[in-house]
Amino acid sequence: MTAKTGKATRILGALALFFVVLGLYWGLVMAPPDAYQGDTQRIMYLHIPSILIAYLSFFIVFVGSCLFLWKRERRDDVLAYAAAEIGVLFTALTIIEGAIWGKPTWGVWWTWDARLTLTAILLLIFIAYLMLRALIEEEDRAAVCGAILGIIGFLDIPLIHMSVYWWRTLHQPPSILRPDKAPWDNIHPAMLVALGLNFVAFVLLYFYLLSRRIRLGERQEELRQRKLYGRR
Repeated sequence: MTAKTGKATRILGALALFFVVLGLYWGLVMAPPDAYQGDTQRIMYLHIPSILIAYLSFFIVFVGSCLFLWKRERRDDVLAYAAAEIGVLFTALTIIEGAIWGKPTWGVWWTWDARLTLTAILLLIFIAYLMLRALIEEEDRAAVCGAILGIIGFLDIPLIHMSVYWWRTLHQPPSILRPDKAPWDNIHPAMLVALGLNFVAFVLLYFYLLSRRIRLGERQEELRQRKLYGRR
């Protein structure tokens, strides 16, 4: 990592921390409680950004995997692998947040609702992705198998999004990203600001983590190449 790159990463981390604090303050203090759910609704400011970041992460896995299978360039595999790890983290966080929100709202921590079940399947697919990468010793074969599974796993995301329209579910349809209404028609402006700030915070935090994980992957690849050349 060059000095310039390291400085940019530190700035990104500082911005992420600033927006996390600002987003939490706005969501917990400035935004009003929901008319029906009260303060319980405030977990939305973490729940929605975390699942959107998980979707973004697995989209990057999908793109990186497709590029790797096409060009066989190691940097694409490093990107996909890094994004998969962080995507698992944010998906698990989403499920935990949903359970905390679901208990006072639905009366249960978990139910086999279509959206919840498909999200759990998404998490299991990418846990399997990480296990596959760890268990296959041959690096090139692990990368190819991981890329195929990463592409398949991403196809679950459209099913998750459409599940609330295709099946009768406890999980409500989107309140903000609706084609028939503007976001400010369904949500208080202060709530919308809180959600926006937390989304920006999660995006910055995500790319900070991704940049750090990619650098780690590059170092691991450098060590692997040295070992290969050392054997020759």
